[in-house]
Amino acid sequence: MKETEEIIKSLLNFRDERDWEQFHNPKDLALAISIESAELLELFLWKNAEEANIEKVKEELADIFSFAFLLAEKYGFDVKEIVLDKIKKNGEKYPVNKSKGTAKKYDEL
Repeated sequence: MKETEEIIKSLLNFRDERDWEQFHNPKDLALAISIESAELLELFLWKNAEEANIEKVKEELADIFSFAFLLAEKYGFDVKEIVLDKIKKNGEKYPVNKSKGTAKKYDEL
C-alpha cells in the first residue's frame, strides 16, 4: 500500500469512527486548512524562526496535511499525481536558467 493511501485510510477510519464525515465537506475542509495554516503561522509570530516550538510546528503541519489529504480524497485526487503535475507546471513557469537564485515571481523573470 502506498504511503499516501495508508495515511488517507487511517484518516477516514478516524473520521468515520466519530461520525465526522457530515462535517467534512470540501468547503469546510478548505477552511480548516486555512485555519490550521494560521495556527502554524502564529507559532512564528514575533519570533525568529529558531524560536518556534518544533513539536507544535509538527502538530500544526500534521493538521494541515490531514485536512489536505481529506480534501483530496473528497475529489478523488491522487495526491502523488497532483503534486508531481504541479511541480512540472512550476518547472515550466520557473525555468532554471531564469529563476535560479531569485525569488521573483514567474511573470517578473
